[in-house]
Amino acid sequence: MEFMNVVIDKKKIVGDLLDKLNFELKEIEKAAQAAHELATQGDVKSEGKYDTRAIEASYLAGAQAKRVEEIKLDIQMLEDINIDLPASKQMQLGSLGLFSCNGQDRLYFLSSTSGGTILVQNNHTILIISVFSPIGDAALGLSVGDSFEVETPKEVREYHIKEIH
Repeated sequence: MEFMNVVIDKKKIVGDLLDKLNFELKEIEKAAQAAHELATQGDVKSEGKYDTRAIEASYLAGAQAKRVEEIKLDIQMLEDINIDLPASKQMQLGSLGLFSCNGQDRLYFLSSTSGGTILVQNNHTILIISVFSPIGDAALGLSVGDSFEVETPKEVREYHIKEIH
């Protein structure tokens, strides 16, 4: 699809996000395994009633195992995004939109996960917004020409939807 005479590939956007998540998954799995081994090793055994190393290692292993499951779910949700959407003039999951805010035009990809990730394609910055974020939630279902406001800690920002693909 073309934005401002520049070709943007939504399949590449999703592929880049999946690559990032798969890399993070491998790193977290290694860390979770190391934390599990630490928690179950004999040399971490408590040396007194105030020695909490084993308990802390166990909490860490549990939290990292939970993060592994969260990343797996994020990967599954990304794989389920339909980027081959029929032509639509409404923002929906898998849409790429050109929004204007404070005199600047920016590309936003509406996703189920990975909100806040920034990708660059053909020298254009693409911000991934989750449907669960204030911007994603407000933009969902809106059409070209619509405007919406998002309250930030400093100000209320008004966004105008210029293009949707």
